[in-house]
This record gives sequence, C-alpha cells and structure tokens, in this order.
Amino acid sequence: MQGKVLDYNLMTAEGLISGEDGERYSFKGSDIRSQVQHISAGAVVDFKKNDDRAEEIFFVKTSTDLFAGQVGEKSKMVAALLAFFLGWLGIHKFYLGYNTAGIIMLLCAVPGALLFGIPTAVIALIAFIEFIIYLTKSDEDFYQTYEVNKREWF
Repeated sequence: MQGKVLDYNLMTAEGLISGEDGERYSFKGSDIRSQVQHISAGAVVDFKKNDDRAEEIFFVKTSTDLFAGQVGEKSKMVAALLAFFLGWLGIHKFYLGYNTAGIIMLLCAVPGALLFGIPTAVIALIAFIEFIIYLTKSDEDFYQTYEVNKREWF
C-alpha cells in the first residue's frame, strides 16, 4: 500500500503515515527499508500494513519531487552552480551550512586581490574542483557525504 508520511520524530524514531485507504499507521525508524536514511513529512512511501502499524517502508520517487532525484534538503545542482559561479567567495559552503569553511574561503579570496590574486586563484581552483566533484556524485552519495557525514572539504 502507498501513503504519505505525516510526521516523524527523530528523537523517538517514531512516525505516522496516512495510507491511501484513509487510515493512519504508526511506524518505527527500524521499519524503514530504503537506502535513504532521511525521512520527512510529505514523503511518499510504500509499506505493508499490519493492523494499525506500517512495516517494510520504502520511499517512492514521484515526478513532483523537487529537483528530481534530490535526496536530502540540499540540492547538488544548486551547490555545483554556486561553486562554479561564486565559489571563489565560498558561497557554496554557506549554502551547504559550512559557515567556517565559507568564511575561510571568503577571507582568503577577498584580501587575496592585494597579493597579486594568488590566494584568490587558489580558492577559485578549489571551488572549481568541488564543482566537478558535486556533479559527478550521485544524489545519494552527495547526501551521505555533505549532509549526513558533514564533509566540508573535497
């Protein structure tokens, strides 16, 4: 049966699904069988019902998914485009939530113009490498690397 996640509490690892039959089914985090570790309200899922419980829950991709194929909260395409166009300022780091790395890139790039642009060129090269890395990762790898594992550099 298919349904939509109404709520999921990370602290208790418990949630509620509204089934296509109009009934509500509770579930535990251990019932999720998809490779995706992140579950949020509004996600479309397929599950087996067992009385008033949902079991063997799998995520279902729909054509209305924001940034088709996007797994987590951050889009790898947005991060890649920011790295390409504004990476020398570290804007893609701020987008991904890595404020310290963003500030480091910003502080190296802006005053770097006074040093013949060498620090700015180095930061721009790092941003370009990250642009390529972002584009070559799958959506799941991007999510695992940059949202779950919080990897700030390369």
